[in-house]
Amino acid sequence: MFNESDRHQSIRDAVRDLCARFPDAYHRQIDQQRAYPEAFVDALTQAGWMAALIPQAYGGSGLGMAEASVIMEEINRSGGNAGACHGQMYVMNAIVRSGSARQKEQLLPRIASGALRIQSMGVTEPGAGSDTTQLKTSAVRKDGRWVISGQKVWTSRILHSDLMILLARTTPADQVRKRSQGLSCFLIDLRQAIGHGLTVRPIPNMVNHETHELFFDQLEIPEDSLLGPEGEGFAVILDGLNAERTLIAAECIGDGYWFIERARRYAGERVVFGRPIGQNQGVQFPIAQALIEVEAANLMRWQACERIDSHQSAGAQANMAKYLAAKASWEAANVCLQTHGGFGFACEYDIERKFRETRLYQVAPVSTNMIFAYLAEHVLGLPRSY
Repeated sequence: MFNESDRHQSIRDAVRDLCARFPDAYHRQIDQQRAYPEAFVDALTQAGWMAALIPQAYGGSGLGMAEASVIMEEINRSGGNAGACHGQMYVMNAIVRSGSARQKEQLLPRIASGALRIQSMGVTEPGAGSDTTQLKTSAVRKDGRWVISGQKVWTSRILHSDLMILLARTTPADQVRKRSQGLSCFLIDLRQAIGHGLTVRPIPNMVNHETHELFFDQLEIPEDSLLGPEGEGFAVILDGLNAERTLIAAECIGDGYWFIERARRYAGERVVFGRPIGQNQGVQFPIAQALIEVEAANLMRWQACERIDSHQSAGAQANMAKYLAAKASWEAANVCLQTHGGFGFACEYDIERKFRETRLYQVAPVSTNMIFAYLAEHVLGLPRSY
């Protein structure tokens, strides 16, 4: 097993203690009601865990990506779903790295205290999908303000956010040398925008994951809403996306350990034909294999965290960590369900809920094939495939 520092263990212990106040029955009920775990997220926020990546000068903990990933891992390892709140970590990271001094001073202390939530990032569009550079949402200057028009899809936690980050085109695509140029990031005050140029429509889905389609109809926002330099929004977003992929890798690792522990426990307790089913190699070998895969993914997670915390390029490591962890958690989920047999489908065991939740990460926030394409081009030096 990877030997972590005492600092990480103290974080694990504290987060586990908090999560113990929200047992399986709590998360099961939230899932069945298609509700938002408000009490759970509030408890994490008030305990300061959602402010882990905010510098101490702005009221945060000043921790690194490694520590933040431990927090996300433990939420999932304890039976919860960090997807309800992980946006508060990685979306805010774009402000820390790219925000102006005024934006940091005005926003970060309030985000750290929980007075403001920023959990949403509007990037994906129906007609562009993973091809972010082809997005059509535009932002045009008019009389000292920005006017935004367009559409976004799969924008999560919008109704539980006060602010969101939006990526829009500020220079027409035919006027830039590279497709990634001419895009800009904006901070949107959702309390003022919804109903005044921004319409929100929910997208029902197989997971209890709050996500929406957004329609911008001449939404006007202040000129100082720009986040980072104009035309360089793609780079600003990447700061958040590498953090997102690393944190989600940690969540998948937490899921993987949860599935392995549930399978191990059940295999040791369930007696058929006069002996525990875990005595059979056909049962124990798949669990052992799942453990190997999760442990391997865990090592890549730490490598991604190390590069992010040392301000090195981490695109390859973040993508590899996300791929390995999502794959390992999904395989562990299948093993756990198979070990439980028919009982794995019963809601009271929570396996079917976690099974659905961890399946998402094979598709989002970046699909497996897009990870392959990135590594082929940027690591292997092969021609761009798209």
